[in-house]
Amino acid sequence: MVMMLNLFKPKAQSNGFTLLEALVAVFMVGIMAAIVAPGWLGFVKRQRLNKAGDLVLAALQEAQREAKKNKRNYSVSLRTNSNIPEIAVYSGSTPSGWSSLGEEVGIQPGQVILGTNLSSTNTAASLTFNSSTTQTITFDYMGVLASKTDGTASDTGLKVVVATPTSGASPSNVKRCVIIETLLGGMRTAKDSGC
Repeated sequence: MVMMLNLFKPKAQSNGFTLLEALVAVFMVGIMAAIVAPGWLGFVKRQRLNKAGDLVLAALQEAQREAKKNKRNYSVSLRTNSNIPEIAVYSGSTPSGWSSLGEEVGIQPGQVILGTNLSSTNTAASLTFNSSTTQTITFDYMGVLASKTDGTASDTGLKVVVATPTSGASPSNVKRCVIIETLLGGMRTAKDSGC
């Protein structure tokens, strides 16, 4: 009989959360997001630069490989067109087949800037960023750096740098670069202060 009485006794509802519990949970999620967001954004920027640096290295290696394979000069040209870094790999004297650097991997215009020390006014240590002037690295039929147009030997220590832009469109300290160190076309990569 006691069991029957318990069946008809109303039970207290204990389903769900109180408003206070829900607010505390939202507050904690907000604090965690504020802590994690800057680190995540930095990680995304570094990954974007890694991809862009990999694309520059791949273009230089492709030009060098094609020069050896086809026994003719191949070049890689770089420029910035309307704040969009562009690159072209081609044979001959006129750049063709320009493509946006990183377009195929989702890098949007303005997310990376391109710099080189290929200009005739630059020394090996100084870099020019966002140059609209086409700058070219050429490999001869043996895959080594081709001589300059005036017949003198090529410069070494050639750098192609990709960096995240600061608010003034100048490069930040987060950089990735490809350096052609020898006349034979030996390449290495570096990052940040190594550029």
